[in-house]
Amino acid sequence: MTMTVIGPGVPRGNPPSAGSVEIRELECFLVLAEELHFGRTGERLYVSQGRVSQLIRALERRIGARLVDRTSRRVRLTPLGEDFLGSLRPAYAALRATVDNARAAALGGGPLRIGFQGVAGYGFMEVVREFEDRHPGCESRITELPLSDPFGPLRRDEVDTAVVLLPVREPDFVLGPVFSRQPQYLAVSRRHPFAGRAVLDAEELADSPLVGVAAPAPGYWREVQAPTRTPGGAPVPQGPAVGTLQEGLSLVAAGRGVMLLCRPTTEYHHRRDVAYVPVTGVPESALGLVWHGDRENARVRAFAQAVAGDLSRLGL
Repeated sequence: MTMTVIGPGVPRGNPPSAGSVEIRELECFLVLAEELHFGRTGERLYVSQGRVSQLIRALERRIGARLVDRTSRRVRLTPLGEDFLGSLRPAYAALRATVDNARAAALGGGPLRIGFQGVAGYGFMEVVREFEDRHPGCESRITELPLSDPFGPLRRDEVDTAVVLLPVREPDFVLGPVFSRQPQYLAVSRRHPFAGRAVLDAEELADSPLVGVAAPAPGYWREVQAPTRTPGGAPVPQGPAVGTLQEGLSLVAAGRGVMLLCRPTTEYHHRRDVAYVPVTGVPESALGLVWHGDRENARVRAFAQAVAGDLSRLGL
């Protein structure tokens, strides 16, 4: 962002470079005025110490005088720097307030309704909290989505955006950031022969009925969560279809079948009557942020940007 200051007699169409002040330079000067240390200023701004020096020198060139005296022992503002700081602080605060107010107006009133399928953990709730801190007028509400109906709440306008297990092939939906790629585990009864195994191969799914997902989840989605064939093409016996995760785990504990789950779900749902065994040879599970294309708004876009900006915390 550039703040252009045009003096008298200067044509508006072609302002001189000395009259254009970069917001980043002003932010750097304000932080340096607090820290009086180039290294700590760089840490706060997530830039190198050399970049801090570049920004301060650029600002001084635009103004035409030194704002900072720097020696090997200390950093201090010049008298002009002190005067500039006193004028800049209220002006910068007013500019930030104007931007924040415009952003809040763009987001609109009311909560952001977020549907979540799986476990709302591994950094996701931290992203939600940071989003609320950046947008104080946009409270978030988390709603659990049924295992068997990942897309219905979006279509019925019960949520604004949703975190669902992939894949998503709905033509009226927008798929945003994809995250939390996780290895798959097989949930089995403690009495099952697999319970004592350290690892399973995907081809061994053909040896036990696999608990599936009931409608109205679309067929392509149910096939991925509970495949009907192994990667090698062997048929997988089909167990009962369930509407919720708890139903599935109860059937697993009762010995009615086995169930594929991602690692965070296994870590969250500890049960004495169920064992979780890693499975090799099956694709990782992943979560994606989706929303209905016809109801996209500024709040949804802002939240998608927040998620996309923190994928390292969420797991790529």
